[in-house]
Amino acid sequence: MNLASLVRLITLAAIWGGSFLFTRISAPVLGPVILIEYRVCLAAAFLAMMAIVLRKPLNARQHWQHYLMLGIFNGAIPFLLFAFSAQTLSASAMSILNATSPIWGAVIGAAWARHPLNVRTIFGLMLGIIGVGLVVGFDHLTAQRGAGIAITAALLAAFSYGIATTYAKTAKSVDSFSNAHGSMWAAGLMIAPAVPFAPVHAAAGGGVMLAVIALGIVCTGIAFLLYFRLIRDIGATSALTVTFLIPVFGILWGRLFLHEVITLGMAAGSCIVILGTALVTGFNPLALLQRRVPSNA
Repeated sequence: MNLASLVRLITLAAIWGGSFLFTRISAPVLGPVILIEYRVCLAAAFLAMMAIVLRKPLNARQHWQHYLMLGIFNGAIPFLLFAFSAQTLSASAMSILNATSPIWGAVIGAAWARHPLNVRTIFGLMLGIIGVGLVVGFDHLTAQRGAGIAITAALLAAFSYGIATTYAKTAKSVDSFSNAHGSMWAAGLMIAPAVPFAPVHAAAGGGVMLAVIALGIVCTGIAFLLYFRLIRDIGATSALTVTFLIPVFGILWGRLFLHEVITLGMAAGSCIVILGTALVTGFNPLALLQRRVPSNA
């Protein structure tokens, strides 16, 4: 991996780690439904402008069912579930729970293909469970009322990402940019009917609205563009290493900006979750470092 790709990878991890910070700031004020409708619509509008610049047609009439599936499982459901969790859990805890997505993806993929899990995957899954137990056991916010439901919602959000990953591997071939663009419009349309019935918990100040804009445009729209560039330059498998870095930044931003308490148990749990994810995905850091890519990135 060359320096430019490494910088993009770290930047993407920092941005996606920041999504949990911005969700934690804005969800208790706006509520999950209003917040996520803002998020997906801002992302869709940004990607629509980029589609014009890049001359990438959406072909919605041809691929609307595909976009709908991605919009459900890679957008609306996980975004709403994490926003619900953010009313109780810390940004740090959510970013760590999100790291279980590849583990769920491997399990769902094996069930979908009717292939038994190998020993490495089973061991990685067990480590993931242990790591999650440590994380939620040492996060002081989990002692609050409703924390159990919030934790379950966050894990279901990661599970939904696993469904989306499995579906994408077997679905029709549509370029990555159009997948993101179309799925954001689909997610926005699906959430829209619930907006009139969703209560706003408090008046949104300037700081909250800035967090919403950052969540929609930076953490969703711009992040997708960075991710697609990484896929093009270093391949989809190597680009997935961002999964291992997101909790690092999620914990860092939560500590710096929200003064979240990071216990030794949470740190140990996050490391165990990441190790379990690495085992499940077959991640080899040495192979990644040795991979040669074109230098004109």
